[in-house]
Amino acid sequence: MDGTKLVFINIGMSDKDNKETPLYSIGTVARMLGVSVQTLRLYERRGLILAHKSSGNQRLYSQSDIERLKCIRASISKHKISIEGIRRIQSMVPCWENVQCPMEQRMACPAFTASDAGCWTYKHKTNVCAGRECHDCTVYLLAGDCEQIKSLVHHQPRRLAEK
Repeated sequence: MDGTKLVFINIGMSDKDNKETPLYSIGTVARMLGVSVQTLRLYERRGLILAHKSSGNQRLYSQSDIERLKCIRASISKHKISIEGIRRIQSMVPCWENVQCPMEQRMACPAFTASDAGCWTYKHKTNVCAGRECHDCTVYLLAGDCEQIKSLVHHQPRRLAEK
């Protein structure tokens, strides 16, 4: 950390709103995490994180995104899991249970049939997820939580319903 202090001013927003508000530029987040901007862009290209985009197409990150990035960094540096390994783990989160996807849609969905990335990396055009914002999806939010990922992958849907 570079000594940056996080301060939220509550102006009628809930803690969840504060946590999900994209406030930090890619350069600021890179300094906070001690990584390069190129590393953050790589994580985005590989589908590990969804960066918010400003009207000027600048990448912005929320506190929740920073926590997700910390989880990714710990997985890589501490647990020696590769980027592809993280993608495979994220692909095991049963998103179809959270969104109550009918079986016929599951069978046509690459998030259900493939095992190479989280559901948010696919373009959903004709199923329950079509038109949904992945940033706000419970599956995406919990898949970046190092404390929750194990229970999600172990197929315990009650955890999804609790959040």
